[in-house]
Amino acid sequence: MSELRWQLANYRLTTAHIFYHMPDHPKLLQEFIWQELDLAPKFPMLTKFLDFWQARLEGPLHSVRIAQSRLIKPAEFRAVDGLLYMH
Repeated sequence: MSELRWQLANYRLTTAHIFYHMPDHPKLLQEFIWQELDLAPKFPMLTKFLDFWQARLEGPLHSVRIAQSRLIKPAEFRAVDGLLYMH
């Protein structure tokens, strides 16, 4: 499916800040940033990625922060407080 169709199907640009413990130094946290089009509130793409992470990668997860933004938005407008005519 093309990205435009995903956006029209209400998928939004999702950014996940993934904090994980380093395998060699478990007391240290490392950050990984993941970004993809995903569908809230279940986040199937992110869930699939995190399942892969836990199954295949050594660094255990500490926490995940999620932010989203719509890429296709209605046009923004501002009300005009007054008019200025110049001759």
